[in-house]
Amino acid sequence: MSSHDDPEDPHDGGGPAHTIESKPPVTRAGLIVPEARGHATGHPLDARLDEFTGLARAIDLDVVFAETLKLREIRPATYIGQGHLKALTERIKQEEIDLLLVDAPISPIQQRNLEKETGAKVLDRTALILEIFGERAATREAVLQVELAHLRYQKSRLVRSWTHLERQRGGFGFLRRPRETPIESDRRLLQDRIRLLEERLEKVKQTRTQQKGRRDAASLPVVAIVGYTNAGKSSIFNALTGAGVFAKDLLFATLDTTIRKLELPHGREVMLSDTVGFVSDLPTDLVAAFRATLEEVVEADVILHVRDVSNPDHPAQAQDVLKVLGDLGVAADKVPLIEVWNKVDLLVHDGSSLGAALPAGKTAAVVETSAVTGQGLDDLRLAIEAALAQESRVFRVRIPHSDGADVGWLYGHAEIIGREDPDEEAQVYEVRVDPRHAAAFTNRFGDRLAS
Repeated sequence: MSSHDDPEDPHDGGGPAHTIESKPPVTRAGLIVPEARGHATGHPLDARLDEFTGLARAIDLDVVFAETLKLREIRPATYIGQGHLKALTERIKQEEIDLLLVDAPISPIQQRNLEKETGAKVLDRTALILEIFGERAATREAVLQVELAHLRYQKSRLVRSWTHLERQRGGFGFLRRPRETPIESDRRLLQDRIRLLEERLEKVKQTRTQQKGRRDAASLPVVAIVGYTNAGKSSIFNALTGAGVFAKDLLFATLDTTIRKLELPHGREVMLSDTVGFVSDLPTDLVAAFRATLEEVVEADVILHVRDVSNPDHPAQAQDVLKVLGDLGVAADKVPLIEVWNKVDLLVHDGSSLGAALPAGKTAAVVETSAVTGQGLDDLRLAIEAALAQESRVFRVRIPHSDGADVGWLYGHAEIIGREDPDEEAQVYEVRVDPRHAAAFTNRFGDRLAS
């Protein structure tokens, strides 16, 4: 809008604005959290209701009502029973609801029948999360990843909702093959688009691999931050690095991986990586689409598992995070995992211990932190340093004064933890060497190790 179109512009002469921007109407939504007998998720119903409501509000839906439903069984046709369905339909019509959200994986048949009975658009948990990711995606890679996950989800349901793809095919999409049915056309259009997205993402992956190669050459270990969405990962990241990553009390506030350099207490530098948050029942297609982004986690030297310990449901959330890590092939017995118990400033201390909240499995350390007050951040830096040192070996190596290149190699690929007084010919360095550089160190300095 130009200056003379601004209604508050003093140079406008007091006349009305020439352009009026109208916002799209807010979608009125109702949501239900059903739980059928024998299908408990491990999360209390109230916690599930709060989280699902948060997911709905994450894309600015007007949540008119939200309720839990206890079911005797899951009905193949409508998921919920006729009694619940009748009461729900009446409420939807009375409240003029546009969108019904169901916190469960519903089949295409169940979705169609619910829409027919209620008169509202119906989305299940997976579709809602995909909508949120679609709105949050900012970088080209995130946009591609979300669209790929969305297409795979739609393909599995074979819903004829992709005729717009024909316009993306250069105008040739309307030329169908002989005897081609509408569903076959949809399947073909979807598959063509999926293939194109996979090719584009592969190019992005190759670029990242080249960038990662340069980081490896710089000999900087990678420390990856993971955690349930809204646990405070980005806040911890910002507090440690001084970065300005977007951090807000909002589910899935950030999607793209951000990497910054972090200096540890004794001068060692690492690359700290902030990743997308996890959530219970994270769609499989979404995990697959973001696998390239999550490679920072898979190949990390240390993992920081950030938990919001002020949330009563955080033990179950922790199990969900560990499950996703396991699906990615990350195991605590292979990679040091530090439990970061965040938001301790919000706890009402009653003398009880948080120790019972520790999940089963190997943990390198537990650090209580507050990204807001700064509590525990120094301890966290020390814990990272100690975790890296666990896998390293200490050597004493004698370097002649004339071998400046070897001294440079040590400073670039190892941690100098001490130096002895030099003599006329050489100096002895005490160094800590990561396993990744152990072979190169031995080949280069094996004959110059000091006792």
